[in-house]
Amino acid sequence: MKIFEEIESEVQSYARAFPRVFNRAQGEYLYDEDGNQYLDFLAGAGTLNYGHNNPLFKAKLLEYIEQDGITHGLDLHTKAKGEFLETFNEKILKPRAMDYVVQFTGPTGTNAVEAALKLARNITGRENIIAFTNGFHGVSLGALAATGNSHHRGASGVGLGGTTRMPYDGYLGDDFDTTAYLDKVLCDSSSGVDAPAAVIVETVQGEGGINAASFEWLRNLEAVCRKHDMLLIVDDIQAGCGRTGTYFSFEEIGIKPDIVTLSKSLGGYGLPFAVVLIKPDLDQWKPGEHNGTFRGNNFAFVTAKAAIDHYWSDDAFSQEVKRKGEYVSQRLEAIVAKYGDGNFTTRGRGMFQGINCVNGELAGAITRQAFKHGMIVETSGAEDHVVKFLCPLIISEENLKRGIDIVEQAVLETCAKAKPIPEAVDYFDEPRKIA
Repeated sequence: MKIFEEIESEVQSYARAFPRVFNRAQGEYLYDEDGNQYLDFLAGAGTLNYGHNNPLFKAKLLEYIEQDGITHGLDLHTKAKGEFLETFNEKILKPRAMDYVVQFTGPTGTNAVEAALKLARNITGRENIIAFTNGFHGVSLGALAATGNSHHRGASGVGLGGTTRMPYDGYLGDDFDTTAYLDKVLCDSSSGVDAPAAVIVETVQGEGGINAASFEWLRNLEAVCRKHDMLLIVDDIQAGCGRTGTYFSFEEIGIKPDIVTLSKSLGGYGLPFAVVLIKPDLDQWKPGEHNGTFRGNNFAFVTAKAAIDHYWSDDAFSQEVKRKGEYVSQRLEAIVAKYGDGNFTTRGRGMFQGINCVNGELAGAITRQAFKHGMIVETSGAEDHVVKFLCPLIISEENLKRGIDIVEQAVLETCAKAKPIPEAVDYFDEPRKIA
Protein backbone atom coordinates (compact mmCIF):
# COMPACT_ATOMS: atom_id res chain seq x y z
CA MET A 1 0.00 0.00 0.00
CA LYS A 2 1.34 3.41 -0.97
CA ILE A 3 -0.32 4.99 2.07
CA PHE A 4 2.51 3.75 4.31
CA GLU A 5 5.09 5.53 2.17
CA GLU A 6 2.97 8.66 1.86
CA ILE A 7 2.12 9.50 5.46
CA GLU A 8 3.64 7.06 7.95
CA SER A 9 6.62 8.40 9.89
CA GLU A 10 10.16 7.32 9.09
CA VAL A 11 10.44 6.05 12.67
CA GLN A 12 8.95 2.69 11.66
CA SER A 13 11.39 -0.19 12.06
CA TYR A 14 9.90 -3.71 11.97
CA ALA A 15 8.04 -2.83 8.77
CA ARG A 16 11.40 -2.29 7.08
CA ALA A 17 12.68 -5.74 8.06
CA PHE A 18 9.45 -7.51 7.11
CA PRO A 19 8.02 -5.54 4.15
CA ARG A 20 4.62 -7.17 3.77
CA VAL A 21 1.05 -6.13 4.53
CA PHE A 22 -0.20 -8.59 7.14
CA ASN A 23 -3.93 -9.06 7.55
CA ARG A 24 -4.54 -12.14 9.69
CA ALA A 25 -2.94 -14.08 12.53
CA GLN A 26 -3.63 -17.20 14.54
CA GLY A 27 -1.49 -18.98 17.12
CA GLU A 28 2.12 -18.95 15.93
CA TYR A 29 1.21 -17.84 12.39
CA LEU A 30 0.97 -14.53 10.56
CA TYR A 31 -0.56 -14.20 7.08
CA ASP A 32 -0.01 -11.51 4.49
CA GLU A 33 -2.46 -10.14 1.93
CA ASP A 34 -1.05 -12.44 -0.76
CA GLY A 35 -1.94 -15.49 1.29
CA ASN A 36 1.54 -16.36 2.46
CA GLN A 37 1.89 -17.99 5.87
CA TYR A 38 4.77 -17.08 8.22
CA LEU A 39 5.93 -18.70 11.44
CA ASP A 40 6.09 -15.85 13.93
CA PHE A 41 9.21 -15.98 16.11
CA LEU A 42 8.87 -12.26 16.91
CA ALA A 43 5.44 -12.44 18.58
CA GLY A 44 5.00 -8.75 19.24
CA ALA A 45 8.50 -8.52 20.73
CA GLY A 46 7.40 -10.90 23.46
CA THR A 47 3.84 -9.59 23.85
CA LEU A 48 2.16 -12.69 22.46
CA ASN A 49 3.41 -15.48 24.71
CA TYR A 50 0.01 -17.16 24.29
CA GLY A 51 -0.11 -16.67 20.53
CA HIS A 52 -2.19 -14.54 18.18
CA ASN A 53 -5.95 -14.42 18.76
CA ASN A 54 -5.91 -17.11 21.42
CA PRO A 55 -9.44 -18.56 21.10
CA LEU A 56 -9.78 -19.04 24.86
CA PHE A 57 -9.19 -15.35 25.48
CA LYS A 58 -11.15 -14.20 22.45
CA ALA A 59 -14.33 -15.87 23.69
CA LYS A 60 -14.06 -14.15 27.08
CA LEU A 61 -13.34 -10.79 25.48
CA LEU A 62 -16.24 -10.99 23.02
CA GLU A 63 -18.59 -12.01 25.82
CA TYR A 64 -17.45 -9.02 27.90
CA ILE A 65 -17.98 -6.62 24.97
CA GLU A 66 -21.41 -8.09 24.16
CA GLN A 67 -22.46 -7.44 27.76
CA ASP A 68 -21.39 -3.76 27.49
CA GLY A 69 -18.63 -4.27 30.02
CA ILE A 70 -16.63 -1.20 31.06
CA THR A 71 -14.15 -0.25 28.34
CA HIS A 72 -12.48 2.72 29.99
CA GLY A 73 -12.63 3.38 33.70
CA LEU A 74 -9.56 5.45 34.69
CA ASP A 75 -8.70 3.92 38.07
CA LEU A 76 -12.30 3.38 39.15
CA HIS A 77 -13.11 0.06 40.73
CA THR A 78 -14.62 -2.18 38.07
CA LYS A 79 -15.77 -5.77 38.15
CA ALA A 80 -13.15 -6.72 35.55
CA LYS A 81 -10.36 -5.16 37.60
CA GLY A 82 -11.52 -6.85 40.79
CA GLU A 83 -11.68 -10.26 39.14
CA PHE A 84 -8.21 -9.83 37.67
CA LEU A 85 -6.78 -8.80 41.06
CA GLU A 86 -8.39 -11.76 42.81
CA THR A 87 -7.06 -14.20 40.21
CA PHE A 88 -3.59 -12.66 40.16
CA ASN A 89 -3.42 -12.74 43.95
CA GLU A 90 -4.76 -16.29 44.38
CA LYS A 91 -2.96 -18.00 41.48
CA ILE A 92 0.23 -15.99 40.99
CA LEU A 93 1.24 -14.17 44.17
CA LYS A 94 0.04 -16.40 47.01
CA PRO A 95 1.36 -19.74 45.64
CA ARG A 96 4.79 -18.08 45.38
CA ALA A 97 4.56 -16.52 48.86
CA MET A 98 4.87 -13.08 47.26
CA ASP A 99 3.40 -10.14 49.15
CA TYR A 100 2.93 -7.19 46.81
CA VAL A 101 0.39 -4.48 46.13
CA VAL A 102 -0.45 -3.80 42.50
CA GLN A 103 -0.17 -0.38 40.90
CA PHE A 104 -1.85 0.11 37.53
CA THR A 105 0.20 2.50 35.44
CA GLY A 106 -0.16 3.69 31.87
CA PRO A 107 -0.37 0.63 29.61
CA THR A 108 3.24 0.51 28.41
CA GLY A 109 6.28 -1.08 29.95
CA THR A 110 8.20 2.18 29.91
CA ASN A 111 5.49 3.83 32.02
CA ALA A 112 5.75 1.05 34.58
CA VAL A 113 9.50 1.67 34.75
CA GLU A 114 8.93 5.42 35.12
CA ALA A 115 6.64 4.76 38.07
CA ALA A 116 9.07 2.34 39.70
CA LEU A 117 12.01 4.75 39.45
CA LYS A 118 9.93 7.67 40.68
CA LEU A 119 8.66 5.72 43.67
CA ALA A 120 12.15 4.51 44.61
CA ARG A 121 13.45 8.07 44.57
CA ASN A 122 10.53 9.36 46.62
CA ILE A 123 10.89 6.63 49.25
CA THR A 124 14.65 6.93 49.73
CA GLY A 125 15.14 10.63 49.10
CA ARG A 126 18.00 9.73 46.77
CA GLU A 127 18.28 10.49 43.06
CA ASN A 128 20.83 8.03 41.69
CA ILE A 129 19.71 4.78 40.05
CA ILE A 130 22.14 1.95 39.26
CA ALA A 131 21.51 0.55 35.78
CA PHE A 132 23.55 -1.92 33.77
CA THR A 133 25.40 -2.06 30.50
CA ASN A 134 23.17 -3.21 27.63
CA GLY A 135 20.06 -2.82 29.77
CA PHE A 136 16.86 -1.71 28.05
CA HIS A 137 14.00 -0.25 30.08
CA GLY A 138 12.07 1.94 27.65
CA VAL A 139 12.35 5.14 25.64
CA SER A 140 10.53 7.75 27.72
CA LEU A 141 13.09 10.00 29.40
CA GLY A 142 13.34 8.46 32.86
CA ALA A 143 13.40 4.89 31.56
CA LEU A 144 15.70 5.94 28.73
CA ALA A 145 18.23 7.29 31.23
CA ALA A 146 18.48 3.73 32.57
CA THR A 147 18.75 2.27 29.06
CA GLY A 148 22.19 1.65 27.60
CA ASN A 149 21.47 1.70 23.86
CA SER A 150 23.12 4.73 22.24
CA HIS A 151 20.75 4.69 19.26
CA HIS A 152 17.75 5.29 21.51
CA ARG A 153 19.53 7.55 23.97
CA GLY A 154 20.78 9.77 21.17
CA ALA A 155 17.22 10.53 20.08
CA SER A 156 16.27 12.10 23.42
CA GLY A 157 17.52 15.58 22.59
CA VAL A 158 18.35 16.30 26.24
CA GLY A 159 20.86 15.19 28.83
CA LEU A 160 19.89 11.97 30.58
CA GLY A 161 20.98 12.08 34.20
CA GLY A 162 20.15 10.44 37.49
CA THR A 163 21.73 7.08 36.72
CA THR A 164 25.09 5.37 37.07
CA ARG A 165 25.96 2.57 34.65
CA MET A 166 27.56 -0.58 36.02
CA PRO A 167 28.83 -3.66 34.15
CA TYR A 168 26.30 -6.48 33.82
CA ASP A 169 27.19 -10.06 34.61
CA GLY A 170 29.87 -11.26 32.20
CA TYR A 171 30.54 -7.82 30.75
CA LEU A 172 34.13 -7.85 32.01
CA GLY A 173 34.60 -11.59 31.50
CA ASP A 174 33.27 -14.72 33.11
CA ASP A 175 35.73 -14.60 36.01
CA PHE A 176 34.97 -11.03 37.07
CA ASP A 177 32.17 -10.55 39.62
CA THR A 178 30.82 -7.12 38.77
CA THR A 179 28.66 -7.06 41.90
CA ALA A 180 31.91 -6.94 43.91
CA TYR A 181 32.89 -3.89 41.87
CA LEU A 182 29.53 -2.28 42.58
CA ASP A 183 29.96 -2.97 46.29
CA LYS A 184 33.47 -1.50 46.21
CA VAL A 185 32.43 1.82 44.64
CA LEU A 186 29.48 2.14 47.02
CA CYS A 187 31.77 1.56 50.01
CA ASP A 188 34.19 4.26 48.83
CA SER A 189 32.99 7.79 49.55
CA SER A 190 35.46 9.08 46.95
CA SER A 191 34.36 6.78 44.12
CA GLY A 192 32.18 9.51 42.68
CA VAL A 193 29.10 7.29 42.73
CA ASP A 194 26.29 8.80 44.77
CA ALA A 195 24.30 6.60 47.14
CA PRO A 196 21.61 5.02 44.97
CA ALA A 197 17.88 4.91 45.51
CA ALA A 198 17.67 1.60 43.66
CA VAL A 199 19.16 -0.87 41.24
CA ILE A 200 17.11 -1.78 38.16
CA VAL A 201 17.99 -5.03 36.42
CA GLU A 202 16.70 -7.55 33.87
CA THR A 203 17.48 -11.15 34.76
CA VAL A 204 17.75 -11.76 31.01
CA GLN A 205 18.47 -8.70 28.87
CA GLY A 206 16.19 -8.91 25.86
CA GLU A 207 16.93 -5.93 23.64
CA GLY A 208 20.48 -5.90 25.01
CA GLY A 209 21.28 -9.22 23.33
CA ILE A 210 19.74 -12.09 25.36
CA ASN A 211 22.36 -11.74 28.09
CA ALA A 212 21.33 -14.04 30.95
CA ALA A 213 22.70 -13.21 34.38
CA SER A 214 23.77 -16.16 36.51
CA PHE A 215 21.70 -17.01 39.54
CA GLU A 216 24.73 -16.43 41.77
CA TRP A 217 25.30 -12.95 40.32
CA LEU A 218 21.68 -11.98 40.92
CA ARG A 219 21.80 -13.24 44.49
CA ASN A 220 25.00 -11.27 45.05
CA LEU A 221 23.33 -8.19 43.57
CA GLU A 222 20.46 -8.52 46.02
CA ALA A 223 22.96 -8.79 48.90
CA VAL A 224 24.68 -5.58 47.77
CA CYS A 225 21.29 -3.86 47.67
CA ARG A 226 20.52 -4.90 51.24
CA LYS A 227 24.00 -3.91 52.44
CA HIS A 228 23.68 -0.40 51.04
CA ASP A 229 20.00 0.11 51.80
CA MET A 230 18.91 0.52 48.21
CA LEU A 231 15.85 -0.97 46.55
CA LEU A 232 16.01 -3.84 44.09
CA ILE A 233 13.81 -3.35 41.01
CA VAL A 234 13.45 -6.30 38.63
CA ASP A 235 12.28 -5.29 35.16
CA ASP A 236 10.38 -8.43 34.14
CA ILE A 237 8.57 -6.86 31.22
CA GLN A 238 10.02 -9.12 28.54
CA ALA A 239 11.45 -11.97 30.62
CA GLY A 240 8.32 -12.43 32.73
CA CYS A 241 4.92 -14.06 32.16
CA GLY A 242 6.50 -17.46 31.55
CA ARG A 243 9.21 -16.64 29.01
CA THR A 244 11.99 -18.28 31.06
CA GLY A 245 9.82 -21.19 32.21
CA THR A 246 8.34 -19.73 35.39
CA TYR A 247 5.82 -16.91 35.66
CA PHE A 248 8.45 -14.54 37.03
CA SER A 249 11.97 -14.87 35.68
CA PHE A 250 13.46 -14.68 39.18
CA GLU A 251 11.38 -17.37 40.91
CA GLU A 252 13.99 -20.13 40.86
CA ILE A 253 16.77 -17.75 41.87
CA GLY A 254 15.41 -17.08 45.35
CA ILE A 255 15.69 -13.28 45.29
CA LYS A 256 12.91 -11.06 46.58
CA PRO A 257 12.70 -7.79 44.63
CA ASP A 258 11.27 -4.73 46.32
CA ILE A 259 9.58 -3.66 43.09
CA VAL A 260 8.73 -5.59 39.91
CA THR A 261 7.58 -4.19 36.57
CA LEU A 262 5.38 -6.25 34.25
CA SER A 263 3.83 -5.58 30.85
CA LYS A 264 3.99 -7.15 27.33
CA SER A 265 2.35 -10.60 27.72
CA LEU A 266 0.62 -9.68 30.99
CA GLY A 267 -2.59 -8.85 29.10
CA GLY A 268 -2.53 -12.22 27.34
CA TYR A 269 -4.16 -11.13 24.09
CA GLY A 270 -1.70 -8.46 23.02
CA LEU A 271 -3.75 -5.72 24.65
CA PRO A 272 -1.66 -2.97 26.28
CA PHE A 273 -1.37 -3.45 30.03
CA ALA A 274 1.32 -2.73 32.63
CA VAL A 275 1.64 -2.93 36.39
CA VAL A 276 4.16 -2.26 39.12
CA LEU A 277 4.32 -4.72 42.02
CA ILE A 278 5.36 -3.02 45.25
CA LYS A 279 6.14 -4.42 48.67
CA PRO A 280 3.34 -3.12 50.91
CA ASP A 281 5.57 -1.03 53.19
CA LEU A 282 6.96 0.76 50.12
CA ASP A 283 3.54 1.74 48.77
CA GLN A 284 3.99 5.35 49.85
CA TRP A 285 2.28 7.07 46.94
CA LYS A 286 -0.07 9.96 47.62
CA PRO A 287 -3.33 9.72 45.66
CA GLY A 288 -2.80 10.63 42.03
CA GLU A 289 0.97 11.17 42.30
CA HIS A 290 1.47 8.90 39.31
CA ASN A 291 -1.53 8.70 37.03
CA GLY A 292 -2.58 8.53 33.40
CA THR A 293 -5.75 8.47 31.33
CA PHE A 294 -5.27 4.85 30.32
CA ARG A 295 -4.13 3.29 33.59
CA GLY A 296 -5.97 0.03 33.84
CA ASN A 297 -7.21 -1.54 30.57
CA ASN A 298 -10.46 -3.32 31.32
CA PHE A 299 -10.33 -5.43 28.16
CA ALA A 300 -6.85 -6.53 29.21
CA PHE A 301 -8.13 -7.35 32.71
CA VAL A 302 -10.49 -9.86 31.09
CA THR A 303 -7.87 -11.54 28.89
CA ALA A 304 -5.15 -11.42 31.58
CA LYS A 305 -7.47 -13.25 33.96
CA ALA A 306 -8.25 -15.82 31.27
CA ALA A 307 -4.53 -16.36 30.67
CA ILE A 308 -3.85 -16.98 34.35
CA ASP A 309 -6.89 -19.23 34.77
CA HIS A 310 -6.00 -21.43 31.82
CA TYR A 311 -2.21 -21.53 31.88
CA TRP A 312 -1.18 -20.81 35.47
CA SER A 313 -3.67 -22.63 37.71
CA ASP A 314 -1.08 -25.40 38.07
CA ASP A 315 2.50 -26.02 36.91
CA ALA A 316 1.72 -28.02 33.75
CA PHE A 317 2.26 -25.09 31.38
CA SER A 318 5.44 -24.06 33.16
CA GLN A 319 6.82 -27.56 32.77
CA GLU A 320 5.88 -27.55 29.08
CA VAL A 321 7.73 -24.26 28.53
CA LYS A 322 10.79 -25.64 30.32
CA ARG A 323 10.78 -28.76 28.10
CA LYS A 324 10.56 -26.61 25.00
CA GLY A 325 13.34 -24.42 26.34
CA GLU A 326 15.59 -27.44 26.78
CA TYR A 327 14.87 -28.45 23.19
CA VAL A 328 15.74 -24.95 21.96
CA SER A 329 19.03 -25.11 23.89
CA GLN A 330 19.96 -28.48 22.40
CA ARG A 331 19.15 -27.39 18.87
CA LEU A 332 20.98 -24.07 19.08
CA GLU A 333 24.05 -25.69 20.60
CA ALA A 334 24.02 -28.23 17.76
CA ILE A 335 23.76 -25.48 15.15
CA VAL A 336 26.68 -23.61 16.69
CA ALA A 337 28.75 -26.78 16.88
CA LYS A 338 28.01 -27.64 13.24
CA TYR A 339 28.34 -24.26 11.56
CA GLY A 340 29.94 -22.01 14.17
CA ASP A 341 33.61 -21.98 13.24
CA GLY A 342 34.06 -19.15 15.74
CA ASN A 343 31.19 -17.11 14.31
CA PHE A 344 28.39 -18.17 16.66
CA THR A 345 27.64 -18.83 20.33
CA THR A 346 24.37 -19.41 22.17
CA ARG A 347 22.87 -17.37 24.99
CA GLY A 348 19.74 -17.01 27.11
CA ARG A 349 17.54 -19.42 29.06
CA GLY A 350 14.13 -21.04 28.81
CA MET A 351 12.21 -19.87 25.76
CA PHE A 352 14.26 -16.68 25.77
CA GLN A 353 17.32 -17.64 23.75
CA GLY A 354 19.33 -16.55 20.76
CA ILE A 355 22.32 -17.13 18.51
CA ASN A 356 25.09 -14.63 19.11
CA CYS A 357 26.78 -13.85 15.79
CA VAL A 358 30.19 -12.37 15.22
CA ASN A 359 28.56 -9.19 13.85
CA GLY A 360 25.26 -7.61 12.94
CA GLU A 361 25.72 -8.18 9.21
CA LEU A 362 25.80 -11.93 9.70
CA ALA A 363 22.78 -11.92 12.05
CA GLY A 364 20.83 -9.70 9.67
CA ALA A 365 21.63 -11.95 6.72
CA ILE A 366 20.34 -14.97 8.67
CA THR A 367 17.05 -13.30 9.57
CA ARG A 368 16.55 -12.16 5.96
CA GLN A 369 17.09 -15.69 4.70
CA ALA A 370 14.66 -17.00 7.31
CA PHE A 371 12.04 -14.51 6.14
CA LYS A 372 12.41 -15.75 2.57
CA HIS A 373 11.52 -19.19 3.88
CA GLY A 374 8.42 -18.12 5.75
CA MET A 375 9.65 -17.13 9.19
CA ILE A 376 9.70 -13.83 11.08
CA VAL A 377 12.59 -13.58 13.54
CA GLU A 378 14.38 -10.43 14.72
CA THR A 379 17.81 -9.42 15.97
CA SER A 380 18.83 -7.66 19.16
CA GLY A 381 21.98 -6.50 20.91
CA ALA A 382 24.17 -3.41 20.65
CA GLU A 383 25.08 -4.16 17.03
CA ASP A 384 21.93 -6.19 16.20
CA HIS A 385 24.21 -9.22 16.34
CA VAL A 386 21.95 -11.71 18.12
CA VAL A 387 19.26 -13.73 16.32
CA LYS A 388 16.53 -13.55 18.94
CA PHE A 389 13.93 -16.29 19.49
CA LEU A 390 10.63 -15.00 20.90
CA CYS A 391 8.10 -17.46 19.50
CA PRO A 392 4.78 -17.87 21.34
CA LEU A 393 5.11 -20.19 24.30
CA ILE A 394 2.09 -22.16 23.10
CA ILE A 395 3.81 -23.08 19.82
CA SER A 396 3.37 -26.72 18.83
CA GLU A 397 6.42 -28.96 19.10
CA GLU A 398 6.18 -29.54 15.33
CA ASN A 399 6.34 -25.82 14.56
CA LEU A 400 9.05 -25.18 17.13
CA LYS A 401 11.16 -27.80 15.33
CA ARG A 402 10.22 -26.38 11.94
CA GLY A 403 11.15 -22.85 12.99
CA ILE A 404 14.57 -23.88 14.21
CA ASP A 405 15.02 -25.96 11.06
CA ILE A 406 14.40 -22.80 9.05
CA VAL A 407 16.97 -20.88 11.08
CA GLU A 408 19.48 -23.70 10.65
CA GLN A 409 18.89 -23.63 6.90
CA ALA A 410 19.30 -19.84 6.91
CA VAL A 411 22.58 -20.18 8.80
CA LEU A 412 23.77 -22.79 6.30
CA GLU A 413 22.82 -20.66 3.29
CA THR A 414 24.39 -17.54 4.78
CA CYS A 415 27.63 -19.29 5.64
CA ALA A 416 27.73 -20.92 2.19
CA LYS A 417 28.47 -17.54 0.68
CA ALA A 418 31.71 -17.41 2.61
CA LYS A 419 32.98 -21.00 2.58
CA PRO A 420 32.03 -24.58 1.55
CA ILE A 421 29.67 -26.27 3.99
CA PRO A 422 27.83 -29.58 4.31
CA GLU A 423 24.94 -30.24 1.95
CA ALA A 424 21.69 -28.61 3.02
CA VAL A 425 18.86 -30.68 4.42
CA ASP A 426 15.43 -29.68 3.10
CA TYR A 427 13.49 -29.34 6.35
CA PHE A 428 10.70 -27.11 5.15
CA ASP A 429 8.59 -25.74 2.34
CA GLU A 430 8.41 -22.22 0.93
CA PRO A 431 5.77 -19.89 2.51
CA ARG A 432 2.52 -21.80 2.41
CA LYS A 433 -0.47 -20.53 0.47
CA ILE A 434 -3.85 -20.65 2.16
CA ALA A 435 -7.13 -21.38 0.47
